[in-house]
Formats: sequence, structure tokens, C-alpha cells
Amino acid sequence: MEGTSDRYGGHGSEILPPKQAVVVKAPQPAVLHKVMAQPAQSSASKMKGKVKETFFPDDPFRSFKGQPLRKKWLMGVKYLFPIVEWLPGYSLSLFRSDLIAGLTIASVAIPQGISYAKLADLPPIIGLFSSFVPPLVYTMLGSSRDLAVGPTSITSLIMGAMLQKGVPVSPSEEPTLFLQLALTSTLFAGLLQASLGILRLGFIIDFLSKATLLGFMAGAAIIVSLQQLKELLGIIHFTDKMDIVPVMASVFQHTDEWSWQTMLMGACFLVLLLSARHVSMRWPEFFWISACAPLVSIIISTVLVFLFKGENHNISIIGPLKCGLNHPSWDKLLFDPKYLGLTMKTGLVIGIISLTEGVAVGRTFASIKDYKVDGNKEMMAIGLMNIVGSCTSCYVTTGGFSRSAVNHNAGCKTAMSNVIMALTVMVTLLFLMPLFVYTPNVVLGAIIIVAVIGLLDFSAAYHIWKMDKIDFLVCFCAFAGVIFLSVQQGLAIAVGISVFRVLMQVTRPRMIIQGNIKGTDIYRNIHQYEEAQRVPGFLILTVEAPINFANSNYLNERTKRWIEDESFSANKQTELRFVIFDLSAVPAIDTSGIAFLIDLKKPTERLGLELVLVNPTGEVMEKIQRANDAHNHFRPDCLYLTIGEAIASLSGEASMATP
Repeated sequence: MEGTSDRYGGHGSEILPPKQAVVVKAPQPAVLHKVMAQPAQSSASKMKGKVKETFFPDDPFRSFKGQPLRKKWLMGVKYLFPIVEWLPGYSLSLFRSDLIAGLTIASVAIPQGISYAKLADLPPIIGLFSSFVPPLVYTMLGSSRDLAVGPTSITSLIMGAMLQKGVPVSPSEEPTLFLQLALTSTLFAGLLQASLGILRLGFIIDFLSKATLLGFMAGAAIIVSLQQLKELLGIIHFTDKMDIVPVMASVFQHTDEWSWQTMLMGACFLVLLLSARHVSMRWPEFFWISACAPLVSIIISTVLVFLFKGENHNISIIGPLKCGLNHPSWDKLLFDPKYLGLTMKTGLVIGIISLTEGVAVGRTFASIKDYKVDGNKEMMAIGLMNIVGSCTSCYVTTGGFSRSAVNHNAGCKTAMSNVIMALTVMVTLLFLMPLFVYTPNVVLGAIIIVAVIGLLDFSAAYHIWKMDKIDFLVCFCAFAGVIFLSVQQGLAIAVGISVFRVLMQVTRPRMIIQGNIKGTDIYRNIHQYEEAQRVPGFLILTVEAPINFANSNYLNERTKRWIEDESFSANKQTELRFVIFDLSAVPAIDTSGIAFLIDLKKPTERLGLELVLVNPTGEVMEKIQRANDAHNHFRPDCLYLTIGEAIASLSGEASMATP
């Protein structure tokens, strides 16, 4: 649109000295076009439109219009339960693909479920429970074909850390109370997630920017890995704190507890798992090697410990695990006022983190396969999944990237792969649990380390550094905050910096001076385009943001300073006569913004200048008209459609007025 400039010309107001005025004759338009206001609408219609665009930008119910009532009900059921849409057309060929994918991700889900439960300081069986019921719920409600549901390392770490830090509860001394707190936190996380989806408030999770998540995930990966030194070294007395300094201090303060047998076994299986990961990354067609490596490691290590009596050689094992499916746990939900604040806060944090991760992973694979994932439906699905999970002995779950990547690479076609995985876990829970008695904890630690290594994305961090230094600062603060302070404090610092940056962009919008590109009717930023030259006698200003109470004072001061600098400049060639305020890039304005435009007339008139407004958008023009109805602040000859028309008209008037 004429009068706008490229938004990537920099941030903040231009403070470079203005270019020397050059005599430029802009093309003379044949006619002047009148600035029109948008068609009149009632306040109720405007409010309805704004609510619709805020909460229903995708207009999910547009396909319901004009349909018979019976079909509307059927479409509503399909909208709420996506399985109803794809299940009737399900075929044997699709089932074969989903069967292979489901069995493959089950080989990942079983060892990860046990490992991540220990990471959250919960009984290992809870991790397997969480890989059984939630995937079944998600299959009915979720819209992603590739998302593989279960516990994840980050949410497990955050839950364990926040619950231990919030109250003096030891998972080893009071396991029942700790489990109750975890289940209650999961319930609150699910309620939050489902509410965001139902109320269409998914934009809230957008405050976790890519830079924030990248730094946060990397810091959490470091902390998770360092926590596994307890298992890899065989340390018995280990710190409960999560930041790097006490963790490393605990490692070297208990060197007498290091076990060479544990260290040897851990190193061997760590090398095995890393090698399998490297092979799968180097040759993607062999993805199944890294997918099966955790389960193979558990089987081999369990056999070795059983044969050589590893528990007698300082190698800790999981111990007895009871067979059986999930038990109802609604009676274990704890709403004691003593712990209610802690569980609500933990639920809020893990709910937002797990929701962000699940929606991002689902959208990533949907873009690869070129299908659509409804973010709000995903929020409802993940939320209801966690609500049901909290009542069936499950802790917080979501769609993890590593597990979903295995599902995608294994060739899944629908969400039925989650059902296959859940049924495999069910068989394990019913019949195979005694086989895990001799599984060494050191191998579980190695599995966790290899799983979180993928969260360290150095290339993405370098790309952010090259693109935007402020974003990199946000990323680094999230990373440093997590490893040196705590998970929640690191996240809070990063979000705080991101929000502060947004506030600065709102309160200090970009404002530029435009010039004419010779021989055209195009006007652009004079500091971005060298060929853009100042038009003598004109100061052309552009604001590239809404004008409101938050920035009107800044814009007033900045504009007055520019006008004064131009008016009293000693090296000017032509006297300043007109100030053109281009509103093309101003989508909205409030009463403070209108007051700013009215107040701007005073210093311009005092200096003998004329203020002209160019191309006010619909909402801006409507409010200018309302201001004119009261006091006629802006005459029709002060409003122009384009900068070119304004300069042509004003130049002609000025030449006629000159004797």
C-alpha cells in the first residue's frame, strides 16, 4: 500500500539526521480521491465481529450454515470426536501401517514410562499407567494423526522439582502423599488445558515464544542429564535441588559412594544408545534402531543383572512391580488447603508447558504431511486426557517429540497407533511386570540422558543469534535461569523479558520519515532506501503501529521534536510548509490517539505549518469523523487518500498562494 514502508527497516524511532532536502517533483495525479469511512455498523455488530475474530479466527462452524438439523448434529459429533470422522473409512491397509507404528512406539513408551516416572519421583508403575489410559482418550478426541501420547521428560522434571520444593514432602518417606499431590496437580493441569480450548484462549500459550522454549528446553535437558549422575555413578545420598551448583557439589561430595560396577554398566549402555541414535540420524531409514534401542537395553541389562546378581555388586534395581491395570484414583485427589496452592501452581506451570509442547509437535508433523490440526481441539483433547488420567492413576501426559517422531517415521496413518501402543502397554501391565524386577536404574538414567539430548538444538540457537539478538537474550536467560536458579524461575524470567519486549514495541512504536523515489509515486523510508529523497517543504511521517493510550505521549513528543528540528534547521534548502501524517499502517486508534492527533495541530499551527492526514484506515477514519462531529478538527481538505495526491494538491495550492 502506498505510504507504508518495509517493516524490517529497524526498530524504534529513526534518530539518524535527516537527509539534505533535494528538489523532487512527484508525478501529478489526474484526480483527487475522497477518503471514505467504512459503512456504518452498530456497536453490537462491531463487538460481535471483534469477539469472533479474537476467539473464532478460523470460524470452525462455517460449514454448519445451511445444513439440515440432523446433519448439524452429526457434524457436531464429528467436531467433538474426530474418531467418528475417520473410523468408518478405516481399512486393513491403514491398520497394518498403524500396527507397525504402534508396536514400535510401544517399544519406546515402556522404557520411557518407567524412566520418566522415576524422574518425577513417582513409582515406575505410574509411568506405565500414564502410557495406557491417556492414549485411548486422545485417540477419540485428538485431531493429530502423528502425535504419540505419554509422559515427557520436561513435565516429569518440573512436576517433581516443584512438588519437592513447595512443601517438605519426601517422595521416599511419604510416597502416598507425594503421589496424591502429583495426581491433583495433573487434574488442575487438565482443567486449565481443557478450559483454554473450550474458551478459545489458545493465544495465551503464544507468550512462550520459540526462543523462550528453546532456551528453557536446553536448560531443562542439562538439569535432567545432571540429575542422572546419581544413577550413572551409583550415588545413594544425592541432593533434591535442581540447579547446577548443588547438583555438581553433591556429585563430588559423595565420591566415596561411586560404584565402578554401576559406572561401567552405565557407560556401556550410554555408548550403545548414543550409537543407535547416531545411526538413525545419519540414515533415517534405520529409525527403528534408535526406537528399539531403549527396550533392548532394558532387556539385556536386566538379564545381566539377574545372571550376575548385580544387586549384590552395588547396582541398584527397580525392585518388585505388581501386575494389574490402572486403579481408580479420584479418591486420592487432595484438596487440603495446606497443599492446594502448591498443586494449583504446579498444575498451571506443567499444564502450559505440556500444552505448548503437544500443540507444537502436532502442528509440526501436520505440516509435514499437509493436513490441519485444530489447536483448540488439541487443547481440549489434552486437557480431558489429563483430567481422566488424574482419576485413573496417571500423571501429566502430552505428545512428546521423540515418541511422535518415532510414530511418524514408523509410518503411522491415523491415531489408531496410540491404541496399539496402549494395548501393548496393557499386556505388559497384566503379564510382564515381574520381568522388570532386576532392571537396573543406571540403564533408565542412560535412556533419559539420550532422550533429552535432542532438546539441545545448537543450530537453532545460532540461527536466533544471527536473526535477532534480543530473542537470543531471551533464549539465553531462559537457559541460564533454569540451570542456575530453578526451572520455574528460569521460565518466569524468559517470559518476563519477552513480555517486556512486547510492551516496549507497543509503547515505543517505530516512526519513520518518508521520501519520494524519483520518477515514481512511491514513498519509502529515507534511511532504508537510498533513492528515496525528501520532498522540499514537506515532512512525511509514518507510524507503523496502533495509536493508543500506551504510546500517544511518546508519539506526541517524538513528532514535535521532528517538527522543531525541521523548522529550525540551519541547512534546509526550502522552508517547511506541510506536515503529512501517513496513517496507512495504523490499524486502530483509541480516544487518546485521537487526542494526540488533535493536539498535534497546535504546534504545527503555531509554527505556521499545515497538518495533513493520509489514508486513515476504516476504524481510524470513523473516529476522526466522530471527533469532527463535535468540533470539526479536521477539514475535508486535510484528508487525502495517498501521499502523492496530498503533495500534488498542496504543492499546487502553495504555488497559487505565492505572489
